[in-house]
Amino acid sequence: MTDATSTVPTHLQATLVDLIDLSLQGKQAHWNISGPHFRSLHLQLDEVIADLRTWSDDVAERMAAIGSPPDGRADVVANSSEVDRLDGGVLATDKVLRQFEDRLQAASDRIKATLADLEADLLSQDILIEVSTGLDKHAWMFRAAAG
Repeated sequence: MTDATSTVPTHLQATLVDLIDLSLQGKQAHWNISGPHFRSLHLQLDEVIADLRTWSDDVAERMAAIGSPPDGRADVVANSSEVDRLDGGVLATDKVLRQFEDRLQAASDRIKATLADLEADLLSQDILIEVSTGLDKHAWMFRAAAG
């Protein structure tokens, strides 16, 4: 691998662990939210989690296709994800709206910062552009719901 292409698996792996972490935190919030607009946020989190799981699968399969084994083990995710940790226990709906908007936007911003490095592999770049676009959309929806 050249220097330009050796960064591709690194960026894909970083995205993979962030997506897995976000999906797990989404489920944690989904189970523990309480407050105004509970039902709509509960359902919104289901939609986000479904997209996160699809995107993580797409990223992992791209890694495998380019010969870089994806690593989504719990300890790897816990030790390398850049996603801020979610509090345990009951979570207020307004707090979850703000926290997930922040987390989704931050993950998208991290991806956008790597896109120039992915020009050596346009297919991987395209996948991460799709993921970033989706994260931006979900962040916007949380932002709009928070008012």
